[in-house]
Amino acid sequence: MSTEKENEKKLEFRIFIFLTVFLAPILSALLVSALGFSIWFSQILTGPPGAG
Repeated sequence: MSTEKENEKKLEFRIFIFLTVFLAPILSALLVSALGFSIWFSQILTGPPGAG
């Protein structure tokens, strides 16, 4: 029973490391990139702010 708990703790730790080291930064970069792209594209269509 203790080996099952140890294996579960190791798995939880690996998942935690994956989420904090890889997934969160990648998702943050994608979110910022998507926001920048949407602002850039909207300015192509409508012009810069205050130009209307």
